[in-house]
Amino acid sequence: MYGAKLYGANDIRIGEFPLPVIGDDEILLKTSAAAICGTDLRMIANGYKGVDPEHPLVLGHEISGIIEKTGKNVKGYREGMRVALAPNIGCGICDWCVTGDTHLCPDYQAFGINMDGGFAEYVRIPHNAIIQGNIMILDEALPLDTAALFEPMSCVFNGQERTGIRLNDKVLIIGAGPIGIMHALLAKAKGAAEIYIRDISRERMEQCTRLVEGSLPIDAENLEEAVKDLTRGRLMDVCITACPAPAAQIDALKVTGMNGRILFFGGLPAGKEEVTINTNLIHYRQLSIHGSTRGNVRQYREVAKMVMAGNLDLGKLISRRFPLAGFIEAVAYAKKAEGLKTVISFA
Repeated sequence: MYGAKLYGANDIRIGEFPLPVIGDDEILLKTSAAAICGTDLRMIANGYKGVDPEHPLVLGHEISGIIEKTGKNVKGYREGMRVALAPNIGCGICDWCVTGDTHLCPDYQAFGINMDGGFAEYVRIPHNAIIQGNIMILDEALPLDTAALFEPMSCVFNGQERTGIRLNDKVLIIGAGPIGIMHALLAKAKGAAEIYIRDISRERMEQCTRLVEGSLPIDAENLEEAVKDLTRGRLMDVCITACPAPAAQIDALKVTGMNGRILFFGGLPAGKEEVTINTNLIHYRQLSIHGSTRGNVRQYREVAKMVMAGNLDLGKLISRRFPLAGFIEAVAYAKKAEGLKTVISFA
């Protein structure tokens, strides 16, 4: 089979590799689509622990495909099924796993992170992923490249579930990249009354307002004053930072009002993790600050159901599709951040 493997920092090679061999309790998935994520770009640029020329890794954790083969002991799945694959697999026995948060397992595995993922023609799905429920059967009408975007949206779903978007909330999202737009789409689906977008790029804000009906950009030098004017001094009910910027986290406290909720979704780069914030704002406004990372299988399935019911349109976030042979070009395009989601298509 052909695939793209990481051998070290800035060392991605496209080539032919042995077809994965599955056991009696496993599934062989023929990849249909795999989307490029910011995590993939960071792993390519910086390398990743345990990955070297002797131990290369197939990246790609946003995956959909068609079941090529099932082991003789596999139940509930059959050859030819169109499916999407949640990437995170827990040990199954720790406290986090037994509560359903397998993505928080200290010994978790993930396709494209510490086991071979979707930037290859085939993926071996082990027994523990099958019985954990990582495989989501798709409606026949759903495009497979759209299904590859369930994974990032499940991360967004996790964050908003922790923060809580309520009917008629005023929501500000700082960062209008793919994740910021996904947050806007989900907030709208959950009943937010007003959705505002802030980004250093005017073009990205305009793109978000085109894709998310009713969303409004805040293109003002002083964000706090602009929010006060827009809300008549009440400020935001929810603020989500969907960008890796310390300033965004500082601003989030300033623009969130009484009993407001804040989600620090975007992680910060190494060396910039320490942020000075005004804790009196937390105290006197009774603010709740949340963090989130990844998403669990239940959240992945909730997203899949919303998309298949027509309540979330993820397909419009796909900017370009590349064949596997154009993987290096696709990575270069994704790095420019000119579009939204870049998909490797195997069709």
